[in-house]
Amino acid sequence: MINVLLVEDDHNLGIILKEYLDAKGYAATLCRDGEAGWTTYQGDSFGFCIFDVMLPKLDGFSLAEKVREVNPQIPIIFLTAKSLKEDTIHGLKIGADDYMTKPFRMEELLLRMQAILRRALPAPADTAPHVLTVGKYSFNIDSHKLTTEDSEQKLTSKEAELLKMLILHKNQVLDRTIALKQIWGDDSYYNARSMDVYITKLRHHLKQDDRLQILNIHGQGFKLIELSNV
Repeated sequence: MINVLLVEDDHNLGIILKEYLDAKGYAATLCRDGEAGWTTYQGDSFGFCIFDVMLPKLDGFSLAEKVREVNPQIPIIFLTAKSLKEDTIHGLKIGADDYMTKPFRMEELLLRMQAILRRALPAPADTAPHVLTVGKYSFNIDSHKLTTEDSEQKLTSKEAELLKMLILHKNQVLDRTIALKQIWGDDSYYNARSMDVYITKLRHHLKQDDRLQILNIHGQGFKLIELSNV
């Protein structure tokens, strides 16, 4: 279980975030101001930080700088009501792993945390799954080969990365922004259109199994579903 230091002065949002993170298997400690956050950080062992930027007593940027002096590697996500480009750049310069503007969906926060943790804490080589199964297909994430009993397809690197994310989030919504940033590096219009093309290609690759469908979830992203029967 990963201990999360959550510093958020909005009373309702703080409680909702803490309860959501706890329900998702994290152990969240909630603080209401930057000084309390710093004191709490020094007194416990944390594996992830979520800081509001506009905090009483000590702002989120200053708190992050203190934390970074002690632990340069700990993941940090900033939450802010501001959308100024200068704030985003400043946050990233002092070591933020991501930056979310309020309001945001809890599911998106969770996906971003998971993506950061996968990069920061890779699974040991001997335990990492090299073959994923979905429907009648086996997908080797190292060789990019998608196989059935009577066929084999070699996917491109982006097809493979996208299929991997869809399988790992099977029957859940894969957030479009998260996928674009992880695979393409940013969520520009051009890359979004490119991803739509790859989704179409993946539908074609999976067409041998009628139980598998990749759905467009309007305004959110995509969902790979596996029906129990057709």
